[in-house]
Amino acid sequence: MSPTMAAEAEAAAASGSAAELLLHRLAAAGASCEGGLCSLAAAAALGLEHQVLVGAVKSLQALGAVIEAEQRTSKKWELTPEGEEVVREGSQEVRVFNSIPLEGLAQSELMKLSCGKVGFSKAMSSKWIQLDKSAEGGPRVFRAVESVQDMVRAKLVQVQQGEADSLEEKDKSELKKRKLLAEVTMKTYWIKKGSAFSTTVTKQETDLTPEMIASGSWRDMKFKAYNFEALGIMPESGHLHPLLKVRSQFRQIFLEMGFTEMPTNNFIESSFWNFDALFQPQQHPARDQHDTFFLKDPAEATDFPMDYLKRVKRVHSQGGYGSQGYKYDWKLEEARKNVLRTHTTAVSARMLYQLAQQVEKFAPAKYFSIDRVFRNETLDATHLAEFHQIEGVVADYGLTLGDLMGVLKEFFTKLGITQLRFKPAYNPYTEPSMEVFSYHQGLRKWVEVGNSGVFRPEMLLPMGLPEGVSVIAWGLSLERPTMIKYGINNIRELVGHKVNLQMVYDSPLCRLDA
Repeated sequence: MSPTMAAEAEAAAASGSAAELLLHRLAAAGASCEGGLCSLAAAAALGLEHQVLVGAVKSLQALGAVIEAEQRTSKKWELTPEGEEVVREGSQEVRVFNSIPLEGLAQSELMKLSCGKVGFSKAMSSKWIQLDKSAEGGPRVFRAVESVQDMVRAKLVQVQQGEADSLEEKDKSELKKRKLLAEVTMKTYWIKKGSAFSTTVTKQETDLTPEMIASGSWRDMKFKAYNFEALGIMPESGHLHPLLKVRSQFRQIFLEMGFTEMPTNNFIESSFWNFDALFQPQQHPARDQHDTFFLKDPAEATDFPMDYLKRVKRVHSQGGYGSQGYKYDWKLEEARKNVLRTHTTAVSARMLYQLAQQVEKFAPAKYFSIDRVFRNETLDATHLAEFHQIEGVVADYGLTLGDLMGVLKEFFTKLGITQLRFKPAYNPYTEPSMEVFSYHQGLRKWVEVGNSGVFRPEMLLPMGLPEGVSVIAWGLSLERPTMIKYGINNIRELVGHKVNLQMVYDSPLCRLDA
């Protein structure tokens, strides 16, 4: 390339005018270019990377009939990294030959060379070296000829210089087999002048503006042709609700901690599983109609494990298992009433009962559930008739309140809630019991996020679980941790306007467990 052409190439690369440089090259070639230019040859002549020139071709094609470009496919031979190493340092067999002194070299030492294994094999087949297996100290390699010619390197040099066609096919195949050569497919363009050829690139307008119309300048402008096949801008699609996002995160956390998901597809429960199995007395206020939805049809359940039901009745009315019970007349009619479940702990009771019925030796278990529960409450700014409850249950020998606190800390830390406090509480079916609080940065105060405890023996032993087995459990609503995790500021963005922090926190979206 001439100094002038080199300067033009450098300027084109610096200014991004590879397209204009290509146009000048095409104009200068004139009739001598036999109707066009090969993009590969043009890139080499202009001192540009071929990919840069291809980009210039495509940009010129977008301008209309400035150029005509036909894509062509060809194959060429290129040196592999191993082939380039042979060109620099010589073939493996020549390097092995040159490394052997006149007095010979131990085969073990020869094999330590990077080219030893391949070079030894090739040099032996060419009869350049010989191996003396009876030599003192082990097999020894000696030169069999005085000098050698590196024909492998010479052939690779020919390829590097663009003279691959001068090699015989068997030589190419041998070098390819040795992974010194590779046949690559090249995509090039045959470039010719178009009907609107020009050496200057004029940017086509894409928008017709009011100013162009008012001034009349649009008459002198060139507009880019409208592409009716182009894909339009994809409309903004929907996104997961924050509750669904946090629900999937909760589920993943439970699975990572080794929990098994409980089946929660039965929204209707009998009062027996919803209340009685949990050692909740039949006169408890939560069982009144103003707190619970009772079904009219079917109004009652009929299928119960009768032996277990009798043990539950006995511990309620007479006591047992170290407890004096509630000392009241337990009625089957009350236990048979169907309700919309008020908590997913009813599902936990069923699972623990199934665990106790295992014929084989008791095996520790970890269960979780995330699903809807229902409360018969007056709808207002802070209450809804349903919300989502998250529940975790761990059954094993010797579990204590300390184990419960440790599991809760790990559970909430995985969710991103690290500041926790525990407060003693009362639940009918857990003793001891704790409320769980987390510090809310937005409200700048501690807020309740869940309830927890150790299931009472009056609940577990009638099921048939061994006496030494303890069950720790915790429950929380899905909505309130969502607010703590996402933060009030993100909720503000979701609703699109300013909101009062306390109002949002007290709303049904943040519903805890009534």
